[in-house]
Amino acid sequence: MDGLLAHQILLLLLIGYIIYTIDIKKNYFPVPVVLVLIGIGLSFVPFFTNLHITKDIIFTVFLPAILFTSAYQFPLKQLKQNAGIIAVLSTLGLMATAVLLGLGIYWISAWSTSVSMTAAFLLAAILVPTDPVSITSILKQSKGEEKIADIVEGESMVNDGTSVVIFTIFLAMFQTDSGFSAGKFISEFLLVSIGGIAIGCFLGWLMSKIIHYTKNRHYHVMLTVIIAYGGFYMAEALGVSGVLATVAAGIMLAFEFGKNIKENHIQQSLDGFWDILNPTLLGLLFLLIGIQGAEYLAFSEWGLALGIFVLSILARFLVLGGFVYGVPAWRKEFANDFSTTSLITWSGIKGAMSVALLLWLENEVGGKDDLLVSLAFAVILLSLVIQSVGVYPLTKFINKQDK
Repeated sequence: MDGLLAHQILLLLLIGYIIYTIDIKKNYFPVPVVLVLIGIGLSFVPFFTNLHITKDIIFTVFLPAILFTSAYQFPLKQLKQNAGIIAVLSTLGLMATAVLLGLGIYWISAWSTSVSMTAAFLLAAILVPTDPVSITSILKQSKGEEKIADIVEGESMVNDGTSVVIFTIFLAMFQTDSGFSAGKFISEFLLVSIGGIAIGCFLGWLMSKIIHYTKNRHYHVMLTVIIAYGGFYMAEALGVSGVLATVAAGIMLAFEFGKNIKENHIQQSLDGFWDILNPTLLGLLFLLIGIQGAEYLAFSEWGLALGIFVLSILARFLVLGGFVYGVPAWRKEFANDFSTTSLITWSGIKGAMSVALLLWLENEVGGKDDLLVSLAFAVILLSLVIQSVGVYPLTKFINKQDK
């Protein structure tokens, strides 16, 4: 079985490499979408029928590397410029979107298959984290949309951690049928979030000092692997957010490097490694998502799934618009430009974190609530395909209207 698994993984890596290589029309059909659809097709091939991905595999193998890469490579100048809106959208904005979407799911489900209020909020918690990996390159290639790409990418880095905290609270409510406690929610959120950030900042700072004790570039890379995965595991073991620890460690490391121009050679070495590992993991992950998710597609509530998808777009737009109009500085910058708010809304695609939370739910309910799992995957798939494919035409339309 081990030999078979190795052959399966190698074949998937080869497929991912080929798709990345021949990605000619990525503006219209981003690579992750292609990989997920190929994965769905591969699920019908007997060679891949026993291949499954779990929540633990995503959290312990894929996410630390993906999150760390996006964090330490995120431009510090753009992070400082957009820190306010990124922080608000990824925390208060995410919570508000989850509440609004949960209420919408509860209301719309009454027209077909009734979903309890707690289940509706749990489903909303799965669907609110964003993953712009499939569209940030498109936004950055579009004239005038670089700032939007930075906001969307920065928001995604932080809201992954927020979404995990929200999900765990709603999952506990779902399993115990307990009521919602605002005080418990806030206290647990602050403890888990601040704890994860503190651990990540400390490890990032410590690693930036230790890394000077060797000039060997291979050891530099090894140290960042330790901080990406070790920080995640340490934070989780202490009961705080491993996701936020990894993100904070990456940002802190980049900040420390940015203080001294002589550190450029270190970052070049790191880029050489992580720029290979990151697309490799992403290619494999999206193929596995397609293979794993195919079994959930044969269900009768696609109409409800489509309605939830539309509600997720609407909830994000209303929350984003509310915050933009509520803060004078953002109102001056964005509110007069309806197209900017629309594009940030549309770019909030569901991806790897939503799938991780979905598999977490599947593991916990153990087949007792397949409808929630199927609905979640269907909405994630709709988001990946429709929003990813629609970003490029939308940017073109907006640019044409602005001329």
